[in-house]
Amino acid sequence: MGLIYIDGKLIKKENAKISVFDHGFLYGDGVFEGIRSYSGFIFKFAEHIDRLYESANTIMLKMPMTKKEMSNEVIKTVKANKLKDSYIRLIVTRGVGDLGLDPRKCPKPTTIIIADKIALYPKVVYEKGIEIITVPTRRSIAEALNPQIKTLNYLNNILAKIEAINAGAPEALMLNSGGFVAECTGENIFIVKKSGLVTPATHCGILKGITRDAVIALADKRNIACKEDILTRHDLFNADECFLTGTAAEIIPVVKIDSRPIGDGKPGKMTKKLMDDFRALTKISGVKVE
Repeated sequence: MGLIYIDGKLIKKENAKISVFDHGFLYGDGVFEGIRSYSGFIFKFAEHIDRLYESANTIMLKMPMTKKEMSNEVIKTVKANKLKDSYIRLIVTRGVGDLGLDPRKCPKPTTIIIADKIALYPKVVYEKGIEIITVPTRRSIAEALNPQIKTLNYLNNILAKIEAINAGAPEALMLNSGGFVAECTGENIFIVKKSGLVTPATHCGILKGITRDAVIALADKRNIACKEDILTRHDLFNADECFLTGTAAEIIPVVKIDSRPIGDGKPGKMTKKLMDDFRALTKISGVKVE
């Protein structure tokens, strides 16, 4: 139906507007979450709401409602759009202020909820895998802009994405300031080595992904060892398998990095098992939209 929630009102998509003086628009001053619903159930809902509020707390953005109230507004928006399978973008900005940076000039946050469809990659990518490249743009350091905060300012990631596109690749691998593997522009990364999983530790400058955590839990159920560690490109090039995880992307096999085939150059057995497990998980868990 194309209804967008803005500060308590559901507005048709073509009429949904915010002020040009909103500091989310002017300065990227705000936080967001991307959330999925499957078959009428919102997946990992509490985890996404908790992370949104943690991001807001870190940037000293006072949320305009309780977690329960926010959750109810999300459910109301999804229900109004009559979507069973959807991608939900939940945004809270600092609100309307003036042309200065001072956040005290923004007395009231702006809340926006969008429920729509999303398809980051075609179906063939999940079947045959993706090729990624390492790009020059480094992941932001925590002392500048902590990657744990899902801020509206995604320029760091966008610049990396542009570099990948310019090189003819669909996705970019970003290193941290020390030259170690961090993550891709919108996904966490895992490798399979000697029947175990390894993924960059959070102190390597990554977002602690909710799908990432779900995959770690699924691996544990299969008694697959999973280690958070420091990784180099050398580790990736010599991995048995590799895959990416993200709310929008779900799980994507990686078959080539910087023109080097990973394993046998095809989606690996463990990756496929975890993809199946993840799809099954989305069908049996979540908060019902009612």
